[in-house]
Amino acid sequence: MKILFAAAEVAPFSKAGGLSDVVGSLPKSLEQDAEIAIFTPLHGCIDKAKLGIKELENSEMWITFGSSPHKFKLHMTKLPETNINVFFIENDWYFSCFQEIYPKWLDTRYEHERYVAFSLATLEYAKQLNFKADIIHSNDWHTAMIPLYIKANYKFDEFWKDTKNVFEIHNLAYQGIWFEDILDFANMRKDIVYNEWGCEHYGRVNWMKGAINYSDKVLVVSPKYAEEILGDEFGEGMDYTLRGHTHKIHGILNGIDYNVFNPKTDKNLVKNYDIKSLKNKEENKKAILKEFGLTYKKDRPLIALISRLVEQKGIDLIRQVENDLINMDADFIFLGSGDNSYENMFIWLSNNTPNIRTYVGYRGDLANLIYAGSDFFLMPSKFEPCGLSQLIAMRYGSLPIVRVTGGLDNTVVGYPLDNSTGFKFWGYNGWAMKGAIQCALDVYKDKYTLNAMRESAMKADFSWAESSKKYLDLYKSLIS
Repeated sequence: MKILFAAAEVAPFSKAGGLSDVVGSLPKSLEQDAEIAIFTPLHGCIDKAKLGIKELENSEMWITFGSSPHKFKLHMTKLPETNINVFFIENDWYFSCFQEIYPKWLDTRYEHERYVAFSLATLEYAKQLNFKADIIHSNDWHTAMIPLYIKANYKFDEFWKDTKNVFEIHNLAYQGIWFEDILDFANMRKDIVYNEWGCEHYGRVNWMKGAINYSDKVLVVSPKYAEEILGDEFGEGMDYTLRGHTHKIHGILNGIDYNVFNPKTDKNLVKNYDIKSLKNKEENKKAILKEFGLTYKKDRPLIALISRLVEQKGIDLIRQVENDLINMDADFIFLGSGDNSYENMFIWLSNNTPNIRTYVGYRGDLANLIYAGSDFFLMPSKFEPCGLSQLIAMRYGSLPIVRVTGGLDNTVVGYPLDNSTGFKFWGYNGWAMKGAIQCALDVYKDKYTLNAMRESAMKADFSWAESSKKYLDLYKSLIS
């Protein structure tokens, strides 16, 4: 079985969110059962020399979009610790010219052109390489054009006639919506795709809707989120379409790479530890507090948040109770970037309070030290399709404080249940969140319960071992 993965970002080469971690780790668990190729753009932030990425000979290709020809080149390396080929599509006009994976100002037609170009180039390069995929696994709206191309432009192409399309929704909120004229740029068959049963949605092109309609299977990144998106509250205007395809929608909980996220071997930590040496975790707490200019005090908890600073992540709840956080007997460290208003709020708190510090941006080494050094990990999401940060936090013995939604509800066992691994709150408001934080602070004083919860969290298995079996069974069901 041959599987082609297409995604806008792939760890460890490019990372802006959880999508990259999934596409960079799931294929590793499938390698023994399938021949896999991964296609992703060659973003300007990717260090080719450091990552061993080399241009393939005679890979230059010209593809016309609208009436304009565009030049592409193909680069390749191996996914670390595997024999899986990762192909990077180079285009100076759309990708290589940007250091950011998703430039903030690119909510324009140009952003749609970028991923139309990437999607079609992926299919053309797969043909050139003679990688005749049994399954194409596309991810989020950036690659949602692929199922449409397969069913429209390549409908009678012998090379793709047996290929099945799997489309995975990592976040339904971002659907890829633009005006009809983008189909002219894409050279896509309007007579086939631009209708209610294709990608037309209230007089606009909706790439994600097209992928949902044209894919053979639609995956969602947690069972709870698969249920939630069928209703009005979380359906993002797509619930009607999704309810028409319930027979092909599957919720499979994502996992994390336990070789990458391992406190026993993580080189970013000042002191490694495991479930039998939890006392060493405290050394990482001292280090991260010092890094952020906070004073270590025994028996004073550290609460962390690592997140995109956007509305979805529940940042408004922090704003609602910021004065209460300042007055808590705890320290807070926030790491992330996103909306300017949220960034400015955190910068102000960092500069004007004694117990809150912020790093605006993202650094993987710093993030791992925060996971290791924190006692609790805050995720007050408005909605959360799966969430990987809470899984990483538990792996490092940092107890999640989460709102009950999506994958957060699937993965965290809330205190005081048996074998609890974190704390839950239901209402989407700052006071419900504050109550959960206060509950965590109370448990922190009870070291027996605290350590028992840490052990339960670190024992919880969210590796890809079980989830990958479900992916594999789904792939096999399509080609049997």
